Amino acid sequence: MATTASNPVQSNKPIWYFIACWTVLNLLQAAVLEMHGDEAYYWLYAQKPDWGYFYHPPMMAVFIKIGYTLFHNEFGARLVAVLSNSLALYLLWLIVKKYAVTAKWFILLVSCVLVFHVYGFTTTPDAPLFFFAVVFYYFYQKYAEEDSWLTAFIIGVAVACLLYSKYHGILLVGFTVLSNLKLFRRPSFHLAIITGLICFTPHILWQAHRDFPAVNYQLFERSSDKIYNISLTTEYLGGQLLLGGILLSWYLFYKAFRTKITDVFSRALVFNAIGTFGFFCINTFFANVQPHYTLIGFIPLISLVLINLQRNNNHPKWLFNVAIANIALILVLRISLVLGLPFIKKVMALQTYFGFRDWAAKVHAKAGDAWMVMDDGFQNPSKYDFYNHTLKGFAYDSRYYGRTMFDIWPMEDSLQHKKIYLLLSTPLEGYRSDTIKTEGGDWYGAWVEDARTYQKIAIDSKTTTITTKPGQKIQFDLKITNPYTYDVNFTNVGYKHPVFLESCFFTGPTDIAEVQQSGADFNNISLQPGESKPYNTVVTAPKEKGTYYLMFSIRTEPFRGSKNSRLIKFTVE
Repeated sequence: MATTASNPVQSNKPIWYFIACWTVLNLLQAAVLEMHGDEAYYWLYAQKPDWGYFYHPPMMAVFIKIGYTLFHNEFGARLVAVLSNSLALYLLWLIVKKYAVTAKWFILLVSCVLVFHVYGFTTTPDAPLFFFAVVFYYFYQKYAEEDSWLTAFIIGVAVACLLYSKYHGILLVGFTVLSNLKLFRRPSFHLAIITGLICFTPHILWQAHRDFPAVNYQLFERSSDKIYNISLTTEYLGGQLLLGGILLSWYLFYKAFRTKITDVFSRALVFNAIGTFGFFCINTFFANVQPHYTLIGFIPLISLVLINLQRNNNHPKWLFNVAIANIALILVLRISLVLGLPFIKKVMALQTYFGFRDWAAKVHAKAGDAWMVMDDGFQNPSKYDFYNHTLKGFAYDSRYYGRTMFDIWPMEDSLQHKKIYLLLSTPLEGYRSDTIKTEGGDWYGAWVEDARTYQKIAIDSKTTTITTKPGQKIQFDLKITNPYTYDVNFTNVGYKHPVFLESCFFTGPTDIAEVQQSGADFNNISLQPGESKPYNTVVTAPKEKGTYYLMFSIRTEPFRGSKNSRLIKFTVE
């Protein structure tokens, strides 16, 4: 049967059957599997609609909101992600079909790419990112062939949607423009730019109103002086081979990067494939790069492979056999997930899909209508909220953990001076603890009277780097600001749980070398809503030479202290 661009009816039929099967499998998995911790967290986003969230734009929340309105369960939360994934594959087929790619090889090679399967049934920022990336490619291909004001306008909207999905979308836009600088000669291209900027302005304003939390997180709240470890690069490369299909990915990369550029669109594919994988590979020299960050790179990669094979009329039998074997392995994994087979539950990365519905019910039986608070980790409190249809599960992000939306949402305000249920993985010393036995292990809950926390208090030191001698005393002129809508008082008189201002020296993200308490005069500070006051404190440099990172943290028992200042690079010579 002919399956070329000249025979659209026959070429599309097998694709329709393939996408129907793909959709059914994804819908089944979406309905059966429990929520991943990240998905539950993004479900909370959907319950609190906004133009932005800490470190993430809001598109995944829109996806969840639409589906969850129809079905109040895992299926609903994932429904739009599943349907958009299927539509994206069909659009991808229309893109490569113009190069006379056959349906048979499209189905085989797309099915081999593991990362396409993963985001076929889960709702994370990568799900809308994948969809709008393919939409962008689809309309850019048309725009490359024919200048059109309407297509340019659609591209502008698509770009905004890309950035509303995940900031990584800027790479696709940047590499595409870099591949065709002549675009700036088209008046219609400037319409695309203006349209994209207008559509994305609400998110920019959201970030600006909150002092650009995503930028601050990357530049100030994490150490930028990472010591390079070659394992970061090797793990990244290994992750790409896994996500591309463990048996076939090596061939995909080899074949894609040997594809000759014959037109403007194929040049964009090459620039994006090399640019995306290269960009994140270079980033491994500075940070820990998650393998799935390259999702949008697999779109041009698989497209180039299909174009290469068809152009050279080279479809070796061994490739067919290996592709079938690769698909079989993926299907075994996916069916095992659906069935919840014992060996699957032993894989740490997959354990999050099992047992938390029961866990949430057992914890709720203890906590009742009180606030349930967990230390360090946004995933489990989010699951508690999702499965109990509540918003009273809260994550206390300590100084040993990164910031999350729990630091921004007005949830902490509501638990002040309340009796809360604190749930930890170990018994809380000095408190009577409940032991909650679950499939994932034992948890320990304790009641805390008159809870008192200060996660949002901002402490500005007006400095980012210090070089000093061992044991030298350094005075800091701090500015302490109260962002809450109520008065804050740091006195310990009349309070059950004392509060302290502590200077913490870190040698790593969670490795604390030394903690020093400020003077008792800190407890004399009181702040009205929005008020700032100066406070002077003396910090003694560590006795051991080395590079440290200093943070000012407000700690209230029984919590571990919050992140109240940016990190200060502290070099002891």
